[in-house]
Amino acid sequence: MSLARALIDVRPLRTSRLFRRLLFGRTVSTLGSFMTVVTVMFQVWDRTRSPVWSGAVGLAQALPMVGFGLFAGAWVDRADRRRIYLLGNAGQATCSLLLAVQGFTGHVPVAAVLVLVAVQASFGALGAPAAGVFVPRLLPKDQVAAGVALNQASGQAMMLLGPAVAGVVLGWWGAGVCYLLDAASFGVSFACAFGLPPLPPVGGASRAGLGGVADGLRFLTGHRVVRGALLTDLAATVLSMPVSLFPLVNTERFDGNPRTLGLFLSALAVGGVVATALSGPVTRFGRPGPVMLAASSVWGGSLAAFGLTDRAWSGLLLLAVAGGADALAVLARTTIVQTCTPDAMLGRVTAAETVVGQAGPQLGNLRAGLVAAWGGAAAALVGGGLLCLAAVGAVAASTPQLRRGAAAAADTGSAGSTGSAGDAGGADPQVNSC
Repeated sequence: MSLARALIDVRPLRTSRLFRRLLFGRTVSTLGSFMTVVTVMFQVWDRTRSPVWSGAVGLAQALPMVGFGLFAGAWVDRADRRRIYLLGNAGQATCSLLLAVQGFTGHVPVAAVLVLVAVQASFGALGAPAAGVFVPRLLPKDQVAAGVALNQASGQAMMLLGPAVAGVVLGWWGAGVCYLLDAASFGVSFACAFGLPPLPPVGGASRAGLGGVADGLRFLTGHRVVRGALLTDLAATVLSMPVSLFPLVNTERFDGNPRTLGLFLSALAVGGVVATALSGPVTRFGRPGPVMLAASSVWGGSLAAFGLTDRAWSGLLLLAVAGGADALAVLARTTIVQTCTPDAMLGRVTAAETVVGQAGPQLGNLRAGLVAAWGGAAAALVGGGLLCLAAVGAVAASTPQLRRGAAAAADTGSAGSTGSAGDAGGADPQVNSC
């Protein structure tokens, strides 16, 4: 295999001008968002010196996504997704400006800061399902996985870069400037998306309110491939998420060395970046179901092995393998959602995928902590990894469509139907089957 085919597939960058613009805008706004995450955590800790308040930051960011996400998805499936995405960007930028004001003044109560963070997360929950339709609407079907991989690679790179940039800016100019840069980043994202054509749902609009949400949930429970993908993701995250165990493992086996603890987290991220950078064969393979099942199994097996090792370097290698497997599983899951879901349902299904992605790791960390309190870190890691393997095996056995990578569902949307051939790679309207 040539090096070019092993590296991430960049065809979407060559074939779609609109995709290039969107990717640039979303990359910039993701950088700003990670800067704000770090800045809020720093500010709250600096004012309160309370781990409870620090923990509330994560709650303020996660609860709106979980609580508002499905309703946002139903709205996205009733209206022009472009306008909703722009509204989400404008709302997030406004919240960042308000955070900048309090960052410069320093007199706003911490509770008010968290309210602004929650409102900003709500606008993010609105924009996320709207953005979920862009890749399958702007790219031909055989490039959707590559487009997802490019989005994922840019997000991982900004996750590594954003905190470092935030630290430098905080040290030199303070929290207010960090928030201003975040607001500017959403302005860039807004400008890049402004030139999109209208993107109304294809195949009929969603019902309003709870009816639309219920229709989306019925689709999820009835579509074997999409349901199997989300269940596989939940099996991996809820049953074997290891992050909350890292401090305990570090204390039990590596004398509480802070450098080792930091390397645990870095190893997962590095593995994910490397796997995404070398995802060309996976995205060209065209069968995301088997990829997701295999990657989720590698994730569970690697973490079970990590629970047994007492050598730092072998542990870091296993975590890097787990991080790479996780990145490929997420890539496959998103590809399945975006190619197997009818366009009229895509906002709601993307919202459900986001909820799963947000809630699963949090529940998994809670499960790991409870098991470790009863039986120790090794029991939590090994038991969780084995349970993950069993659950993934059960999903594979009960969902042959996912295992084979194909099913008999149809997508009424068409790749490239919203732009010219130059914008969407010249794709003809087509029926996506899963």
